[in-house]
Amino acid sequence: MLQKLKKLFPESQKQLEQKFLDENGIQYDQQLGYIIDGVIMNELSARLEYFTNRRMTSFNDLKALYLNAIIINEKIDLEIANNRFIERLGNTKENLLQFKEQVKRLNEYYRQFLRDKR
Repeated sequence: MLQKLKKLFPESQKQLEQKFLDENGIQYDQQLGYIIDGVIMNELSARLEYFTNRRMTSFNDLKALYLNAIIINEKIDLEIANNRFIERLGNTKENLLQFKEQVKRLNEYYRQFLRDKR
């Protein structure tokens, strides 16, 4: 029912989407990709590649990110729980928690606004 109402009011849907992006500090640049709170996510591609077992190399495909979220979260939680961080990626507890939050925001954006469009 909600999806039918959203289709009737596409302008309000765009406004909701923009509001969500603004509130979560998400921007999209054609060349750089997604930017969250000033962090260019594709600059963290080595970390993404590690946490997805080399399934992903960039943040450009939000559907793939959404499907790999469980693996990402489990590996981050395991690394934090064991307090053994991958030095070559510069992992620390703080930046892993930040990375996890950034992935969560992108997944929420995909789930709410992009998933049903395709």
